[in-house]
Amino acid sequence: MGEETPGKGCTGCGRCLPPPAFARDRNRSDGLQVRCRECVAQYGAAHYRRRRQAMGSDGLSTRCKTCRAVQGRQGHPKRPYGITEAERDASIDSQGGICCMCLSAPAAHVDHCHETGRVRGVLCFSCNAALGQFKDRPDAIRRAAAYVEGIAWKPTLVAPGVYQLPS
Repeated sequence: MGEETPGKGCTGCGRCLPPPAFARDRNRSDGLQVRCRECVAQYGAAHYRRRRQAMGSDGLSTRCKTCRAVQGRQGHPKRPYGITEAERDASIDSQGGICCMCLSAPAAHVDHCHETGRVRGVLCFSCNAALGQFKDRPDAIRRAAAYVEGIAWKPTLVAPGVYQLPS
């Protein structure tokens, strides 16, 4: 059998250290954290400094409410959809500023495929919500269109008093 190393490798610094150099972690198979105590302390101190620098000396935020709101709006499409605000605006401009489904309401909501995550376009609130209600199923959307047009529910007179519903 091969020799076993007397310690454990730290994923932070890459050193092989004895087990007491690692804090406990019940969720790990060996019962120890993956980073040594020194690396955890360095990371914690750096994280603490970053958070403190985001605040002023009085403990309040360094940015005003309006600036935080603008930054939040700019970052919103990037987080779930992977597009920037400029890319969203370019998509709206390419659609003429209106929803590409109903062609009447202003486009403001990013539509995406829930299976692949691919952005399809920018829709109005109602059309985006409708697609969500239909769970992006084209067959259900076609049946709904047939229903609205009166095809799906309109019975056909076959004989006097005998009606046939479309299948």
